[in-house]
Amino acid sequence: MASDPVTTIDPDEAAHFGAMAAEWWDPKGSSAMLHRLNPVRLGYLRERIDQHWGLDETGFTPLAGKTALDVGCGAGLLCEPLARLGAAVTGVDAAAENIAVAHAHAQLSGLTIDYRTGGIEGLGAARFDLVTSMEVIEHVTDPGAFIVGLAGALADGGLMILSTPNRTALSRLALITIGEGTGQIPRGTHDWGKFLTPDELVALVEAAGLKLVETRGLSFSVAKGFVVSDDMKLDYFVTAVRS
Repeated sequence: MASDPVTTIDPDEAAHFGAMAAEWWDPKGSSAMLHRLNPVRLGYLRERIDQHWGLDETGFTPLAGKTALDVGCGAGLLCEPLARLGAAVTGVDAAAENIAVAHAHAQLSGLTIDYRTGGIEGLGAARFDLVTSMEVIEHVTDPGAFIVGLAGALADGGLMILSTPNRTALSRLALITIGEGTGQIPRGTHDWGKFLTPDELVALVEAAGLKLVETRGLSFSVAKGFVVSDDMKLDYFVTAVRS
């Protein structure tokens, strides 16, 4: 009998985020920072989606006919916009509390999304045109195995987009000293030592058999808030395809 795949889920991390489930959709609650990040994420995703598939940037449903997977989806902040862009969306999260809230919110929003409790290991042979995982890899037990799992879920011709904090003095100051210290981010959310540099993450992506498309920074501007830029000292995106 085949053994179950080894999980990359950290149960303490799952419990931490599950405890915030009830406030996930409150833009002034414990996930307020994610609400501020989401529009920037979506803008970047749309840019990469249009370029990868050669689409008209004015279209309303660029993901029509395509499947999308969001790993570490929380209560669905990214899944719902992806569904509105036309994708058949699957959202996976380690915390059952988050998945319950995600289900309920999708129903209220009139959206059909396949939400599942668990990790990337539980998807079996399923393959997706778009695979996303935002601010998740820094919370897993084995980043290399996690990336291998994400790569395995990517269909031929598919697109993978990740985001994560960089391991720099700026990220420690902004996310932990200031963010968690002032309560803008729940205490205990980040372990700075588990942050990956762009070089480290790109190496894992390429080792998993994918081809790097680009890395872009997710930085903060006093005038504009979060913006996509060439500055990767705080946070960054990695986009990859099958090589």
